[in-house]
Amino acid sequence: MALRLVSDFDLRKDVLPRLRSQRAASAPAGARGGGPGVLENNYESLRILNVERNGNIIYTYKDDKGNVFFGLYDCRTRQNEHLYTFEKDLHVVSCSVNSERTLLAASLVHFTKEGRKNELQPGSKCLTLLVEIHPVNNVKVLKAVDSYIWVQFLYPHVESRPLAENHLLLISEEKYIEKFHIQVIQEDGNRVVLKDSGHLPRERVAEDFVWAQWDMSEQRLYYIDLKISRSVLKCIQFSADGKFNLMFEAPLDITLSDSGFKLVNFGCDDLQDQKNLSKHLTLCVFTNHTGTLCVCYSPKFDSWEKITYSVFYFHKGHSKTFTAALGSVDSHVTKGLTFVNLEYYVAVYLPGHFFHLLNIQHPDLICHSLFLTGNNEVVDMLPHSPLQSLSGSLVLDWCSGKLYRAVLNQSYLLQFLWSTQLDCEKMAVLHCVLSCGRDPQFLEAKLIQWISENVSACHSFDLIQEFIIASSYWSIYPETSNMDKLLPYSSVFAWDTEIPGITLVTEEIPLLFMKVHSFKGYWEKLNSNLEYVKYSKPRLLYDNSMVRKEWHSLISEEKTGRRRSMAYMRNIRENAMKVISNLEARNLEPRLTPLFQEEDNHQRLLMGLMVSELKDHLLRHLQGVEKKKIEQMVLDYVSKLLDLICQILETSWRKHHLHPWLLHCGRRASAAEFTVFHLMTRILEATRTLFLPLPPGFHTLHTMLGVHCLPLHNLLHYFDNGVLLLTETAVTRLMKDLDNSEKNEKLKFSIIVRLPPLIGQKICRLWDHPMSSNIISRNHVRALLLNYKKQLC
Repeated sequence: MALRLVSDFDLRKDVLPRLRSQRAASAPAGARGGGPGVLENNYESLRILNVERNGNIIYTYKDDKGNVFFGLYDCRTRQNEHLYTFEKDLHVVSCSVNSERTLLAASLVHFTKEGRKNELQPGSKCLTLLVEIHPVNNVKVLKAVDSYIWVQFLYPHVESRPLAENHLLLISEEKYIEKFHIQVIQEDGNRVVLKDSGHLPRERVAEDFVWAQWDMSEQRLYYIDLKISRSVLKCIQFSADGKFNLMFEAPLDITLSDSGFKLVNFGCDDLQDQKNLSKHLTLCVFTNHTGTLCVCYSPKFDSWEKITYSVFYFHKGHSKTFTAALGSVDSHVTKGLTFVNLEYYVAVYLPGHFFHLLNIQHPDLICHSLFLTGNNEVVDMLPHSPLQSLSGSLVLDWCSGKLYRAVLNQSYLLQFLWSTQLDCEKMAVLHCVLSCGRDPQFLEAKLIQWISENVSACHSFDLIQEFIIASSYWSIYPETSNMDKLLPYSSVFAWDTEIPGITLVTEEIPLLFMKVHSFKGYWEKLNSNLEYVKYSKPRLLYDNSMVRKEWHSLISEEKTGRRRSMAYMRNIRENAMKVISNLEARNLEPRLTPLFQEEDNHQRLLMGLMVSELKDHLLRHLQGVEKKKIEQMVLDYVSKLLDLICQILETSWRKHHLHPWLLHCGRRASAAEFTVFHLMTRILEATRTLFLPLPPGFHTLHTMLGVHCLPLHNLLHYFDNGVLLLTETAVTRLMKDLDNSEKNEKLKFSIIVRLPPLIGQKICRLWDHPMSSNIISRNHVRALLLNYKKQLC
């Protein structure tokens, strides 16, 4: 399957064995905070309550008397710790523990026998309690109300020393959020108690909202305000000292007024009817370190034939609304739509129906995202129980009590690449493998192997072009922010082909309004993305158009004898030398392909020009980045382009067991040489369209293979149309290696008459033949006559 869930925690494996091992000591606790007394038939009460920012997991269970136990699983030590026991049969709504594990906050409800689990009975109270647990001591009632309360401690980003003040969020079903300031002191050594339990300062954080989401990793609160006629998404950022700022407001074109009250990632969503998730809307916010902000939204299902969901790409200034076909009318949807954050991607999953891997870093073209329908086994490989996407790539299955880390299955994606027939799926998987690869060299080798054997398999785009551009992009992308705006991610800029099973509508959206004007970290990157959307028209992506123009100008000047300044040409040559040195430093293993064995001035000129133009491009637009770092990034980027071409050739060369000495004889070409020649021709087509440099010696090798593989009339046609270039090295080798048979004489003469005059005179001296002597004599007489004419004038 494309998405793999790696288990980080399992209640049945990581907690249950501990409880069973203590069953001998499971007598009823005699005092508050007593040890866990659990009987076998009460294990079904074991469930997860919360996952804190540091990864620790809070869980609860009951003994045979209904006493409620709270435990904590430390994700670092993989040890369990008993936190507290309530000696009453209560239902736990929410629980959170501070980072030092000295305070526990919990909200609990007492149900009557007739009461249902998801209803508060008249007169029932939801108790929100704050408990000192280091050691177990006082209990303070924070709230006693007739509505549900959820609790969440704020966690500092640095856990270097104990904090004198803790901060606790209380989220009420009455649609307000409060923050309590809780000061603690140490007594009698390590005993931690509340400093002033009679008075805990509080402040209102938000109110009149209908939906809220907690980002535990980044300590952010997202909520939707319905004070006005439309939905407005707001975000509050909490800092280490408990202070908070409203960071942005963003209008959302969605309807929430009749959807009820909804919380996301505030602990276990135990109060909702998990069997009828398809009747509820799904809404969640995802971000990553590059400054992306996505709001994923799926309304209530109103059809068994199709499902609609939208993604608001605020960092790109547009939204996309997808409509996926569900197949037959009888294919009822009983599960909810699941969105999973995968850093550069968001997975959209409907069990038994489809799996959609959305590229959120580059969402413009649908072909860069992978859509798999119910015809593919992948849509049935993931759990059918409701999944909750936490911060990062964590996924929680509340029903089974398992916490997973979601990762893209590279092995599956590589296998899928070999089997799929659709160009759009090949494109999407290619980018997915490159962007999420944890072993780039291994993955590139696998992709090159696939490309070498399927070079003509794609009709909608050039496979070699796409691989070279995408792989080079991802090799340098992590170096600095904003690189996605300056370097091309793909060779394709438009896609009109339909994707089977799905349609989409793209709309511009109002940009979010930043409320804070001093940015750091994520907020600085998000603001940069927003500024780019607002003001960068046209796009700033680099292309080689200026290189093309300058290169042709220099070649023209070379032919006419005019020269640029010595300093300018020296700089271009030095750039090329740096690229080749950088490339050689990357590859210590010897190459079988006979490349880099000649000067190839034209390719070196192209290399040097590309380095110069790309460096100027990045210096103009990358603010605050050192010049030396930019220069090195440019060298790495151009070196990577060339290295990928070399790797493609090297892979094919080794596969077909070719050797450099094969090109020195005049025998007929083998099938292997035909294959390599065809591959080199496709590489040439790909690089010429984008005007990319080739490794020095490429044209010589290509020409030598062409001489072996093509009949004379085809060969001359390739020469005349510029597919094969008559480099001085290639022609010299042909003149020396080929004998003077009738066939070879025709070839040699056809080559000589196509050479520029200066190179032709040099080559004629290498061919010991009357025809070459005749050409030399004619040229000599022509020169004498021209000289005599000048003297007369």
